[in-house]
Amino acid sequence: MRAALWTIVMLLVVGCSSSPGRQNAAEVSPEKALEAYTQLGLQYLRAGDLVSAKDALQRAVEISDKYAGTYNALALVFQVEQEYALAEQNFRRAVSLEPETASFHNNFGAFLYAQGRYGEACTELERATEDPFYTQRAQAFENLGRCFRIIQRPEAAQHAFERTLRLSSNRPLALLELTAIHLEAGRLQEAQQYFDQFSLLIDSRQVEHSAQSLWLGIQLSRQGGSSTRGATFALLLKNLFPQSAEYANYKESLQ
Repeated sequence: MRAALWTIVMLLVVGCSSSPGRQNAAEVSPEKALEAYTQLGLQYLRAGDLVSAKDALQRAVEISDKYAGTYNALALVFQVEQEYALAEQNFRRAVSLEPETASFHNNFGAFLYAQGRYGEACTELERATEDPFYTQRAQAFENLGRCFRIIQRPEAAQHAFERTLRLSSNRPLALLELTAIHLEAGRLQEAQQYFDQFSLLIDSRQVEHSAQSLWLGIQLSRQGGSSTRGATFALLLKNLFPQSAEYANYKESLQ
């Protein structure tokens, strides 16, 4: 695999430099070589070859130390290696060089979220949602909503999840989180509407129940007086997720 990937990058580099009438194919565009080595590093990362990933990315840095994509890729490699200080250093370098690139803010925000630094994570994730052309914008809003939930900003979380669904109407996590937000606020009709939309995904086998969805279903069934449906949800929760926090909450609710 390593030999094949190096062949690909060299073809990319040489191919970028050649054109009709140009005799010297060895004249390589530094910009194209930089991008090719960065992409090679990401390919190695996806393949799990972290040593070769860092080697390719170091070659990119030797060409230019001003290319944000290389630092973003290095940060991802160091994150996998659990070299968290180095990962943060490279994420910060990437977002400082290209502060308008949403994907870098999203990656940095996800890193901070995983570190339990939720306030900082929300700031970075919010930056990621600002680009209307970001292809993963729905995911970014969903990540932001989860972050706001953790720092107990339910209104901001609701807004983020609603934006998620405007961009992608059938995202199960956003539907469940909005169900939970409205249920906690006592807005049972709104909660049921979002849960019903999630249930359509279950019925069409696009998703499967989670511990969260079953516990929400139990609570809504109790509120709506549907004991049979609630019992079904409870049995599924017991059988599928007996070690979950949601099942513990269910058992506690019976006392």
